[in-house]
Amino acid sequence: MSADPVLRIEGVVKRFGDMTVLDGVDLAVAEHEVVALIGASGSGKSTLLRCINLLEQLDDGRIWLRDDDISDPRVPADRVRARIGIVFQQFNLFPHIRVLDNVTLAARRVLKTPRAEAEATALALLDRVGLADKAHEFPDRLSGGQQQRVAIVRAIATSPELLLLDEITSALDPELVTEVLDLVRQLSAEGTTIVMATHEMAFARDVADRVVFLDGGVIVEEGRSADVFENPREDRTRAFLSRFIGPGGSGSSVA
Repeated sequence: MSADPVLRIEGVVKRFGDMTVLDGVDLAVAEHEVVALIGASGSGKSTLLRCINLLEQLDDGRIWLRDDDISDPRVPADRVRARIGIVFQQFNLFPHIRVLDNVTLAARRVLKTPRAEAEATALALLDRVGLADKAHEFPDRLSGGQQQRVAIVRAIATSPELLLLDEITSALDPELVTEVLDLVRQLSAEGTTIVMATHEMAFARDVADRVVFLDGGVIVEEGRSADVFENPREDRTRAFLSRFIGPGGSGSSVA
């Protein structure tokens, strides 16, 4: 861990009514690190990502993005979100505007980037993921895998300091999963700082530098991905992984 992490989370608590979804979560993420959040549905993975992106208000704890306390309610949320890219389970593309406009919207509206510059960046990114020919299509003309790749391009078009990925393959047909994960693998290889919630265990094992297992809103275990998958320390981690880790450590996705 670097001396100055990109993301630092301390004692984060989030409740919905009487239900505590996150219960004192501590986590730090170094620059260029890929951290995979794993755990059963309802363990708090997606809520943690939404708290980082200020889509949910904390009940306790603090979150820093580099040296900035972004959990301070006086901090403008839009200014923080301009520094963080996020991709959701559902593609969340605006259906009434074309792909190019979806990708450039944040750069033009939030960062005030001139349209020509924003579009040049967007077209280069779309070309890189094989979708330059779809720039002027509406999202409903694209396959699910293509829409999710556009959503990832939209998230990285502003060169964010941190990329959050929330179960980005969950809404895809199995045959479309690979093309999306290949793009994330490429971003990881290029040094993008990523925190991803995922059910794709083999992908988490192969791509993540570190794996964090959540259960009941707490971090039960974290460590190097190889260590967690091959030799988990905690009984709860072993029980969770045993559902889809076969002999010899082979993994699969879990619904």
